[in-house]
Amino acid sequence: MSNPWLKKNPFMSMWLSAANSAAGTARGHATAAVKRQSQATVTQATNDVMNFWAGALGTAPKARAKRKTRR
Repeated sequence: MSNPWLKKNPFMSMWLSAANSAAGTARGHATAAVKRQSQATVTQATNDVMNFWAGALGTAPKARAKRKTRR
């Protein structure tokens, strides 16, 4: 006697394929968000270190004057 749980089920196959696709998409979005956040953190840390050493080694650069817009 064959086990009914081992028979092919096309509906379950389609459901699992859709679930796998959705999980892959969610994983891709989460991975991209983590990469963006880590890159922003590294950039901020680099800027902080550069600003610290620039201030420690010499005078701070003068801020540029903003251009006036014509109306």
